[in-house]
Amino acid sequence: MIISVASGKGGTGKTTVATNLALSLSHDVTLLDCDVEEPNAQLFIKAPFHSRETVYTFIPEIDDQRCTGCGACADICRFNALAVIGSTVMVFPELCHSCGGCLEVCKEDAIIENKRELGFIETGRKNNVTFSQGVLRVGEAMSPPLIRAVRQKSDEESCTIIDAPPGTSCPVITSMKNTDFVLLVTEPTPFGLHDLSLAVEAVKLLKIPCGLVINRSDIGNKEVHNYAEKEGIPILLEIPFDRKIAEIYSRGQMLVEELPDWQQAFEKLYRDILSILESEQVTP
Repeated sequence: MIISVASGKGGTGKTTVATNLALSLSHDVTLLDCDVEEPNAQLFIKAPFHSRETVYTFIPEIDDQRCTGCGACADICRFNALAVIGSTVMVFPELCHSCGGCLEVCKEDAIIENKRELGFIETGRKNNVTFSQGVLRVGEAMSPPLIRAVRQKSDEESCTIIDAPPGTSCPVITSMKNTDFVLLVTEPTPFGLHDLSLAVEAVKLLKIPCGLVINRSDIGNKEVHNYAEKEGIPILLEIPFDRKIAEIYSRGQMLVEELPDWQQAFEKLYRDILSILESEQVTP
């Protein structure tokens, strides 16, 4: 089972939920930090890293001896990473999305597979949690290929929890796509509701079951609760605006380790997700 923990905006407590959920479980868990532009799950997990690997992505290089300047490669590229100037094909690596379309359409076999460094993946383990995080190279604009590489660290023999990037853009879709359940984390404020509604629409397009965690649930208003009821989204956990919780978070500690009641709350959250998925399977 793969659970993606996502949010429509940053600062809602998404990483708090993902890390505490992972550490609350007694069986083997794989935790993947796919917020590769600003990974911070390690601030809480503190897993000793035992491996690091550099991740590359495909970019085209033109063999001038073979290239006829037909422009087929430039025509198929939606991101203008290739351009024909006279009889010369120019490559703009920063615009390339590594789809490989240019390789497919070049009849002269004039496209050479080159590569660009995206960043790296670090992997470690704490207790029963195997943790991997992707770190995007400074200046690199294309995070989805690195996110896909991080997701390959998922273990089919254990539950995988993904800490997705905030928002609803391509990196978030890459983190949520082909997962079994999306756990959306929000806060009961007008901004929280607005961005939650965008995230819900993205999840609907992907046709993935979802549930809601409301952080700082006793501030703001009840509009998020009303929205969840209207959309038929179950509220699986509410975390209050509490000084003890804030102090634990500020020290980089874990709720499930410092407050035993929250260990039980996150265990119940996991069981509730299982129940929803089981009911989805038996529904005609």
